[in-house]
Amino acid sequence: IKDDNIEYIVIDGASTDWTLRVLEFFQDKIDYFISEEDTGIYNAMNKGIKAATGDIVGILNSDDFYPNNAVLSKVAKIFQESDCDCLYGDLVYVSQSDGSKIVRYWQSGEFSINQINKGWMLPHPTFFVKRSVYEKYGLYNTDLKSAADYEMILRLLYKNRLSVVYLPEIMVKMRMGGTSNQSFLNRIKANKEDGLAWTKNQLNRPMFVRLNKPLQKLRQFFLKPKR
Repeated sequence: IKDDNIEYIVIDGASTDWTLRVLEFFQDKIDYFISEEDTGIYNAMNKGIKAATGDIVGILNSDDFYPNNAVLSKVAKIFQESDCDCLYGDLVYVSQSDGSKIVRYWQSGEFSINQINKGWMLPHPTFFVKRSVYEKYGLYNTDLKSAADYEMILRLLYKNRLSVVYLPEIMVKMRMGGTSNQSFLNRIKANKEDGLAWTKNQLNRPMFVRLNKPLQKLRQFFLKPKR
């Protein structure tokens, strides 16, 4: 995909380290940039979505990167050919110091309502959505501090049954040590918010879904991607 078909939007939370200096080297590539205090990661995501002018929105956090230059081309082609509303794929967690060393493998698998009832969740950094979908169904709920991405998946795929395509390959690499990589116990505590995600969508929460959701993450430590 040509660079002139990609809009680069950078939302910074008033960084005081070397971040802004690094961004200066890429200022000719960045279409929109803002550095100011925010109320959290989902507030920053909402700012980026509001600033976007393209047809498809993808979100990368500061510890995430695409494994190759073909990812965005594949995403654009699938959206064009299938006219889907959303798309997602697989993700790997890699060492903070070595981006080629895989620590965890999040193999998403095909989406289904039954899978969500069992605690399934897709890796949010791989989630691409039509901008028109956000305009119609709303932005991330900033009342939720850790489960706003889960609430968005429930809202779009479960409640409103929007069309979604699974791309069965590693779309994003995430470095360990970032905000998203909390301890397993902390993730269980964070799942308390998952119940609110169901409530905010006026959905009946399946029994044991809060228990099954973190348990599903355990398999990520044992699966290995095919080379």
